[in-house]
Amino acid sequence: MSLHDDALATLTDWSAPTDAQRRLQERYVEHLRAHPDGLTRACVPDHLTASTLVLSPDHDRVLLTLHAKAERWFQLGGHCEPGDETLSGAARREAVEESGLSGLRLDPVPVQLSEHAVPFCGSSGDVHHLDVRFVAVAPAGVAPAVSDESLDVRWWAYDALPDPQPDLVELVGLARRRLA
Repeated sequence: MSLHDDALATLTDWSAPTDAQRRLQERYVEHLRAHPDGLTRACVPDHLTASTLVLSPDHDRVLLTLHAKAERWFQLGGHCEPGDETLSGAARREAVEESGLSGLRLDPVPVQLSEHAVPFCGSSGDVHHLDVRFVAVAPAGVAPAVSDESLDVRWWAYDALPDPQPDLVELVGLARRRLA
């Protein structure tokens, strides 16, 4: 099965938690059906990306990265790569690369979808990431490391996020409910 086939199956089978998420699900599925390259950076103006919200073992904190280009705090994630076999695998790879953490326990079922403009991605500046977001739990006693893509990586209490954008707040809430 190709990454495209896996992504299409993952999104088609997903049970969206809200009506807004169901509309995004339909948009993502339609995008993949129309674009065999829909998971690559070459697919513009829209392409799927994969990210992971990493929770501490006690689920009281979330690991966020201060993105170097956006200069904002986000969950870990990014573009799918040619070697990725599954969407959840792409999300795990990105989380490990951006945090330095190994041993993440990733839930292979998406927790949230988020479509957002990314003005620094691509030469036209009119690019949208169709992000598929997963949740993972870090093993106890691990310390994150800052990657080349980040200015900082650190743990935050779920109720004290550094830049509490509605999308991130919803992601944290959905992830904590999923793991409760």
